[in-house]
Amino acid sequence: MSNMNDFQILLYYKFVAIPDPEQFTADHLDYCKRLGLKGRILIASEGINGTVSGTVEQTEQYMRDLRANPLFSDIVFKIDPAEGHAFTKMFVRHKQELVTLRYDQPLDPNTQTGQHLSPKDFHEYLQRDDVIVLDGRTDYEYDLGHFRNAIRPNIDSFKEFPEWIEEHMSEFKDRPILTYCTGGIRCEKLTGVMMDQGFNNVYQLDGGIVTYGKDADVQGRLFDGKCYVFDERISVKINHTDEDVIVGKCYHCNEPADTYINCGDDLCHRQHIVCEKCEETHHGYCSPACEENDIARTHV
Repeated sequence: MSNMNDFQILLYYKFVAIPDPEQFTADHLDYCKRLGLKGRILIASEGINGTVSGTVEQTEQYMRDLRANPLFSDIVFKIDPAEGHAFTKMFVRHKQELVTLRYDQPLDPNTQTGQHLSPKDFHEYLQRDDVIVLDGRTDYEYDLGHFRNAIRPNIDSFKEFPEWIEEHMSEFKDRPILTYCTGGIRCEKLTGVMMDQGFNNVYQLDGGIVTYGKDADVQGRLFDGKCYVFDERISVKINHTDEDVIVGKCYHCNEPADTYINCGDDLCHRQHIVCEKCEETHHGYCSPACEENDIARTHV
């Protein structure tokens, strides 16, 4: 039986020019499979972005090997202990962008990005009266958990941000803007967009929410709810103080809840927040129609 220290989950990214990203993708997939890792890695000409799980031995070897490559010698890994794999398969894919933005201006996060703030400094900035806090994720991630008083972006995908910022944030161009996302990579691009649009005072949380939750000084203070993550855990606890509150609402009854599930109907698979009572009452489905459809297909 596995114990909590048997496995690790790594979250990481690095913006760096990769000369032949398609070949690197093929080689890296082969390497990860031989090593026994599972997870999702994106590779583009602009760098690498990944989340993988494996045994402590496997993940430590992966970190050593990646850092042995001069391109990634200073890459930073965020490490979570786990009881087993957080993924079922290993995917390494080549993409045009690490974070799909499709912005009309080229952005280089190594030269055009917001000022990084440590968790301690970010926590201090959060308490200032003049700052605007912008969640750099999508609306469903915000709904599960977010920093107190943060603006909720009404978007379904990251590529909607440039237009949304232009429409909803222009009045704050001369105010200090704090941005944050799960691991930091989206804010590298988001703050670049904001600077390109004329925002003069833009900051980002270094290492993202997951790093903030591990910092011994802040202990996740001022983050309410849980942080959505893109693996089988679905969410993780961030605030480790007695200030922790639930901000999510049950999809069925609107009562406070912080558990995300997929609809039991595989043809729907809607992710929704449920309370314990409604998960049992609705048998894990998002609607009676989905339950009926699933049962009908099962008994064909």
